[in-house]
Amino acid sequence: MKTALLIGASGLVGSALTQLLIEDSHFSKIIVFTRRPLEIADDKLQEHIIDFASPQNWQHLVQGDVLFSALGTTLKQAGSKEAQFEIDYTYQLDFARAAAENDVPVYVLVSAASANPRSMLFYTRIKGELERDVKKLAFQSISIIQPSLLYGKRQTSRLGEKLSYLFLKFFNSFGQLKKYRPIAADIVAKALMNAALQADRGISTYTLDKIFQLSEIKFNKK
Repeated sequence: MKTALLIGASGLVGSALTQLLIEDSHFSKIIVFTRRPLEIADDKLQEHIIDFASPQNWQHLVQGDVLFSALGTTLKQAGSKEAQFEIDYTYQLDFARAAAENDVPVYVLVSAASANPRSMLFYTRIKGELERDVKKLAFQSISIIQPSLLYGKRQTSRLGEKLSYLFLKFFNSFGQLKKYRPIAADIVAKALMNAALQADRGISTYTLDKIFQLSEIKFNKK
């Protein structure tokens, strides 16, 4: 019975993962670190309302068996590249560092397709920089999930994301851009949980086809 730590629980993937963890018998406690209450009532769920910019106030609370890092934003939501970098890179790296220093053994990260620290694109570059730097931390197991465009029911509508979804869906009907085909958030969430349950020592990276395969693994119930 594991204790799961989660950041990004209010997002599309994070909210789906939270529900999966609550329902799964392998996890006895889910500790969520968030900027605002989730308004979810469950005996397994514990919330810490924190300021991610002040790790000295919360780093001692990062204690458990696995850290799921699903925090993220868009440039439009953040308001600037500097603000997006702080959320998508700094906050996540600070949290991962705290978990590693507190001997949390397993780390599972939601990254992005084509993440590369040398990318010309800002978003894929900061995702690649985060991947590069968390790999240096002393976790026993690191799983990096690299989904393409996510779809699912969001609290706020994203026009650009809808147009991208239609664009990719159209070209995929002709067998093109297959590696970037959209993927449902609940499939990514299942892959995240399964990555933690089968975690081996070392670093594993899951691209799109591997994410679908990972999500289909069945584990015996506790």
